[in-house]
Amino acid sequence: MTSRERVLKAFAHEEPDRVPINYRANPGIDARLKKHFGLAPNDHEGLRNVLGVDFAGVGAPYTGPKLHADVPGRRVDMWGVRTRYVEHESGGYWDFCDFPLREAAVEEALKWPMPSPDDFDYAKARELASSRGDYCVYAGSSGLGCVINRIGKLMGMENVLMGLLTDDPVAVTLVERKQKIELAIAERTLEVCRGVVDFLWMGEDLSTQRGPMISLELYRKHIRPWHAEFVQLAKAYGLPVMFHSCGSCSWVFDDLIDIGIDAVDTLQPEATEMSPEYLKVSFGDRLAFHGCIPTGGNTAFGTSEDIRHECRRTLEIMMPGGGYCFAPSHQLQDNTPTENAVAMYEAAKRYGEY
Repeated sequence: MTSRERVLKAFAHEEPDRVPINYRANPGIDARLKKHFGLAPNDHEGLRNVLGVDFAGVGAPYTGPKLHADVPGRRVDMWGVRTRYVEHESGGYWDFCDFPLREAAVEEALKWPMPSPDDFDYAKARELASSRGDYCVYAGSSGLGCVINRIGKLMGMENVLMGLLTDDPVAVTLVERKQKIELAIAERTLEVCRGVVDFLWMGEDLSTQRGPMISLELYRKHIRPWHAEFVQLAKAYGLPVMFHSCGSCSWVFDDLIDIGIDAVDTLQPEATEMSPEYLKVSFGDRLAFHGCIPTGGNTAFGTSEDIRHECRRTLEIMMPGGGYCFAPSHQLQDNTPTENAVAMYEAAKRYGEY
């Protein structure tokens, strides 16, 4: 089977030749894996081939004007989101900071520079998708269509949560502006990439490790309608949709199914009601799964044998009847021992055949 056939078969709850495999990693462990396999630091394709990866993402690069001024010691993206580099024992991380709209009035929210859908190279997106060969190609990302995280990066998490709860016009204005722009970019990307993109990836972090971060009522009022628009867009192009959410997020799965989500991503097994057994029994006939190999558990803190055993157990639970794609529950973190990451993907190949 090609990677495209393999993934789409799993999404359709059918058994492919082997479990589809995906890979996401932070720079530190990514560099160590390339060194381990004797690959050049920039040989991304070589690493994907060694690991047996079936997925490839594409997007339209931004080609418009610089929208926000540089800030010393910060990275500033086209939305005005700022990050700073924070070092830690195993490397470092670009962490969100400053939150420039945390005290904004409505007028500032309306005038805040945001990218125009006209300023993206959609032809480049098609070129990239067409060059992916037999990979299963997705448009979007785990953050496409996200309300809480994306607006929280501009005004602070507490402010966006309180803003949604109180119908604050600043939060509502920012959400509406951002979502309309992202929806337009996604539509133009899918139109130009018709026939060479296989599914849409979107997401929203809705939970802590223990349970919901917001109520179902609030989700249905302010967030679900936007999610539904992205799903409807993908369905208009005949594409399945995979939805990312960290933490204990199974409480929202019935709503996701109702709006047309086909697969769910991340699946942190250590979170409440997110174990492989619970997910397979409760939703396995209605959702496909992508993830479930914990980046904060045995992958980082166990032995190679521990993670090998956990991967085998997860595969034995998730694989029957199709509907499972093997992947880390988040990006592999830099505190992951190289040998554990290698053991993880060896287990996928060894135990993932049907």
